[in-house]
Amino acid sequence: MPRSTIAALLLALCAGCVTTNSSVPAREPSEGPWLEASPTLRERLADAARRLPWTHGLERVELIQWFASVGEPAYPTLLELAADPRADVAGAALASLGATRDSRLVEPLRSVTMQSAGSGTDLSFERARALLRLGDWREIPVLVDGLRDERLITRALCAQALHEATHERHGFDPRGEPDAREAAVGRWEEWWKAREQDRLLQGNK
Repeated sequence: MPRSTIAALLLALCAGCVTTNSSVPAREPSEGPWLEASPTLRERLADAARRLPWTHGLERVELIQWFASVGEPAYPTLLELAADPRADVAGAALASLGATRDSRLVEPLRSVTMQSAGSGTDLSFERARALLRLGDWREIPVLVDGLRDERLITRALCAQALHEATHERHGFDPRGEPDAREAAVGRWEEWWKAREQDRLLQGNK
């Protein structure tokens, strides 16, 4: 399946998946920061992690959604996958983490070192989208820069993430003419400049 189609499916997932709680029964807390998975769920998580690199298209999107629906017991697996050297695997993990909407993940995710060789801008955008969905607005400038990307799907994903978090559009149309898009990006930059010192928006640095 073409990458643009996969990205479009991810865009639909970003708009629709708002799970914040685990779909599995609550467990006794482990010694770590997250609820521990049962032995059966642990096996399912390990199996899903092994399958993730070999999934494509809708199957990949469904697996991302499943990880997010599991919630807290899946966090250690997803944080480990976010550091995977394969950019598509790391990106899928980031999408799952963002879809949980659990703000407790902000600092653990910020501590993850992206290992992907050639992770480049795409993975930076995925990380920024995930953090923004978790409530960390410090990544807004990264996504505003993404509105200038040459690729339509990248502009659309960045615009969707920004609108989802801020309820603002500033007249930006990913399909618009270059001059109109650039003018809208300028409005986004002015909007952020007026707010970037607000610690309530940015969280604790």
